[in-house]
Amino acid sequence: MSSLQEKNKFHIGSFFSTYAIYLVFAGMVILSAVMSENFLKPSNLVNILRQMSPIMIIACGETMVIIAGMTDLAPGAVLALSGCVGIGVCINTGSAILGMLTAIAIGILCGFISGIAVSRFNIPPFIATLAVMNLARGAAYVYTDGKTIYNIGDFAFFGQGDILSIPAPIVFMVSITVISYIIIKHTKFGRYLYAVGGNEEASIASGIKTKRIKLVAYLILGAFSGFAGVILCSRLNSGIPSCGVNYEFDAIIATIIGGTSFSGGIGTIGGTVIGCAIISLLNNMLNLLSVQSYWQLIVKGIVIMLAVGIDMSKKSSKL
Repeated sequence: MSSLQEKNKFHIGSFFSTYAIYLVFAGMVILSAVMSENFLKPSNLVNILRQMSPIMIIACGETMVIIAGMTDLAPGAVLALSGCVGIGVCINTGSAILGMLTAIAIGILCGFISGIAVSRFNIPPFIATLAVMNLARGAAYVYTDGKTIYNIGDFAFFGQGDILSIPAPIVFMVSITVISYIIIKHTKFGRYLYAVGGNEEASIASGIKTKRIKLVAYLILGAFSGFAGVILCSRLNSGIPSCGVNYEFDAIIATIIGGTSFSGGIGTIGGTVIGCAIISLLNNMLNLLSVQSYWQLIVKGIVIMLAVGIDMSKKSSKL
């Protein structure tokens, strides 16, 4: 009888461990619908997806970096710098495409600096990306002279336009999410990410060029951060050097909530999508309830602690 009880207990525990994130998501949808009559309105749901798009795009890249056993604190600042420079190029040249490509190039450059610092000089990811975060944020203020850039012209399409009657940010978000899924799930590079994050020494012994894998992961996240800057700044209809603050933390929270292990070697894009949806629902629910911004920071801080704590407890239970 005791063995049967233990077996049933194991199945129940396994069920909640596997589907907890989906239950939380469903619970938040129901709670949001009950607490606000505006929640299920199509306009609000589209708004949630619009607001979710920059964070989801960053989270896709952050998932790759964290799977490889690293982290990146710079995306929010890189987003701001890339968006402001992209708008500036668009204004000066009249080409929104050139502005967008420049923004992505800025993001890749920032990712390159982080990747080289971590992979070649063995600087801890936290320290290296914290430095890049400050460099990028400072550069954004220097570029704009601390002012907001207006009159963005055709650059507004990326955040406000439609593609086949679907809001452009949503199309871009879905496209990058699918591309990220393919990279992680169906390419050699994706398999190497798991190998490096799971056991770097074994990866080196098996011939994997771990330094290159780390660098490429940061380059991808840099490119995604740059494009997220394009979307956010164009949606805001301005280049704001202070924009994107804490976006990296939202992306990291979403990634960890989605099941990606902070210690590396485990994670999926599908989980990150659900995690990002939960964070976006939380943000939307707090806004609909008119919760003040500083209380929102407290709530997110608690969520970060819970997410990392659950991740660490899962890891320790497997030892």
